[in-house]
Amino acid sequence: MPDRLVILGSKGGPALRPGGPWPSSSLLEIGGRSIVVDCGLGVTRGLVDAGISLKALDLIFITHLHSDHVLELGPLIHTAWTAGLATPVGVFGPPGTGHYWRRFCQAMEFDIEIRIVDEGRPDIRELVSIVEFGEGQVVEQGGLTVSALRVEHPPVTDCFALRFEYAGKSVVFSADTAFYPPLADFARGADILAHEAMLEEGIERLVAKTGNGARLKEHLLASHSFAEEAGSIASDAGVKRLVLNHLIPADDAQIGEADWIAAVRKTWAGGLTIARDGLVVELSSAKAAAGEETA
Repeated sequence: MPDRLVILGSKGGPALRPGGPWPSSSLLEIGGRSIVVDCGLGVTRGLVDAGISLKALDLIFITHLHSDHVLELGPLIHTAWTAGLATPVGVFGPPGTGHYWRRFCQAMEFDIEIRIVDEGRPDIRELVSIVEFGEGQVVEQGGLTVSALRVEHPPVTDCFALRFEYAGKSVVFSADTAFYPPLADFARGADILAHEAMLEEGIERLVAKTGNGARLKEHLLASHSFAEEAGSIASDAGVKRLVLNHLIPADDAQIGEADWIAAVRKTWAGGLTIARDGLVVELSSAKAAAGEETA
């Protein structure tokens, strides 16, 4: 199978609405590794639908501990375990990831203990290793290199963009971030930059739906990037393809793909893909797979 990026969940924020997309999660297949990036609600179903065997779960990276990026981390690993996972899983995340995992295992202690005895399963707590990281190189193994850059996502301080490199190919995830010019250097020359994006015209309607509107709007404007700003980062970085992801809003009937394209084209003239759940981008040419909408 060719190296590829699969967007499993494309919306920003934790809320689910009828017929809408799932929160943040992605699958990166590169150099023979299957890497999960973020574990928002729906990641397990998304991986299965992408053709991944859960018992082959390998590497998981969490960019930060907001619920739309980490809520289904424990359930993903546990479900893989009940599906036959018996090999080690490496989880890499910001400080606090280990605390989340320990507490998840405590919450599921009855089920874990009884399945070990009743079904002869290995101890899930011994299969999973947690590595908490900061800025700099996170992983170097088997030709795969992963590095992290702290980005601006107040009030969260431990939020990291991630760069994955293997055999000359590179994919960068912005994580959640306000416009952050140093990200351009971090993403320099990448085959794919998956960058979060907002559309200003949808913000008022979104906060009206969600409640606590004034405070939520303040957070969005301080902590996230407009599509035009994502385009500026891609232009400054000289990437091959920009994938707009973690869309805010992602489920507004008055906003379509053409609106995202029009916004980002103000600052970005290169390869462009607007994320949606299940979308596949192959790394061979950093182009969307056949049948996927692209611009």
